[in-house]
Amino acid sequence: MQLSKITKKPPLLPAQWSSSYISYWMPMQPDDDITSGYCWFDYTKNVCRIDGIFNPWPEIKMGNRLWMSEIMYPNTDESFKSKVAYAREDMKSISEFSAQVLDDEIDPCHELILTQKVLIECNAQYMGIETVLGHQAEKWLFQRPDNKGPATYYFINGTNHLVRMITGDPKICASVRDFPNFNTYKIDNEIFKPEPLKK
Repeated sequence: MQLSKITKKPPLLPAQWSSSYISYWMPMQPDDDITSGYCWFDYTKNVCRIDGIFNPWPEIKMGNRLWMSEIMYPNTDESFKSKVAYAREDMKSISEFSAQVLDDEIDPCHELILTQKVLIECNAQYMGIETVLGHQAEKWLFQRPDNKGPATYYFINGTNHLVRMITGDPKICASVRDFPNFNTYKIDNEIFKPEPLKK
């Protein structure tokens, strides 16, 4: 008897969501960092904000760690970036960090870093159920556009609540983002200021 393959429709991310995140690598190498931050997405306004220590950002090579707050406005093709560099004299032992506020930047922004329909647009394939952050989670695999390689997203079973994103091949090198407190609470308008310069 031939078993029929389970077919599921890829989930659409909530119209508005936010979460803290943990950023790390798979597999982790000795010089790799684990970092964290917070993100907010409002697809009804086509805007998002991500605050956190930048990863990847090799401290030894760059001479500092970099905290960045980025607000993306694809409608006006603007991305606002605020940065603080954290440097220390000795990176291999206990040492105090000194903070230096860097100049703000405004760069082009053609689309949000994570679009609401990414799984649907990339024809994501359902790969079964795995346990992620204590949840039973649906695993969805797809190929990123422009030959950027594979991506695997995990959603709490039966919902559109994202708990993990993996970009790349975990057997070789992959970037992991965990979302331990994904929520759909209303986002205050103050989160997305400054507003676009272009109207």
